[in-house]
Amino acid sequence: MPKAPVVLSLQSEVVRGHVGNSAARFALQRVGVDVWAVPTVLLSNHPGHGRFRGETIPAQRIDDLIAGLDAHGWLSRCDAVLSGYLGAPEQARAVADAVRRVKAANPRALYLCDPVFGDDDGAYARVGVAEAMARDLLPLADIVTPNRFELSSLTSKRIATAGDAVAAARALGAGEVVVTSIQFPAAAIGTVAVTREAAWATSAARIEAVPHGSGDLFAALYLAARIQGGAVSDALVQASSAVDAVLRASAGADELQLVAAQDVLVSAPRLGVSTV
Repeated sequence: MPKAPVVLSLQSEVVRGHVGNSAARFALQRVGVDVWAVPTVLLSNHPGHGRFRGETIPAQRIDDLIAGLDAHGWLSRCDAVLSGYLGAPEQARAVADAVRRVKAANPRALYLCDPVFGDDDGAYARVGVAEAMARDLLPLADIVTPNRFELSSLTSKRIATAGDAVAAARALGAGEVVVTSIQFPAAAIGTVAVTREAAWATSAARIEAVPHGSGDLFAALYLAARIQGGAVSDALVQASSAVDAVLRASAGADELQLVAAQDVLVSAPRLGVSTV
């Protein structure tokens, strides 16, 4: 039996719902990728629901968990590192150290940084988190997956079109940038994947009031497609199509219906793709 790829995933964890690791873990496993999940925060539920309980995981605890894996030599088995929401700025250093440890053990491993700190309603991460991500994590990233707000914040560029997203993505400096939540004509919402040589876009009809976690789900599925051998344009279509199908199955729900809709993670109708 062939070995399943392994992703080390450092992001938020909730008891109820599907955001952060609680979205990425199941989705990655469903498409054939093993997941080693490290929480950056551990909460009862997404704060968007209002009341919640939980805690931010100390950066030293993250260091300890990674060191425990490293002591066994297991980091060499990681094909990729995925990072998302951070609960405190100092966690960026711990994540960066984890990335360096994995890449030292396996130089072929990819690092996808999902700089989760805000959306069109504004920044919601703690003060200093965005700056710590930009300083400590983006320089290490092979792939970056910001939404429109995050890319605009990181580059100080206005993003109104797919063309604007391409220009801002290339200004970011990473070799592979995938920008979500781009406004497209006819009330569509799109995703643009940008390399130094080319750019591609997918789009679908906008779904109002979607549950939290779609960006976390997209980043996980895109990374899975890339480490399973998919080209950038193919990974874009595969991840975008699956997320769109999950969101449509989740219409009217307060959380992503990942378990009920799990089959679309591997068999969603494919969205069209075009060059930008």
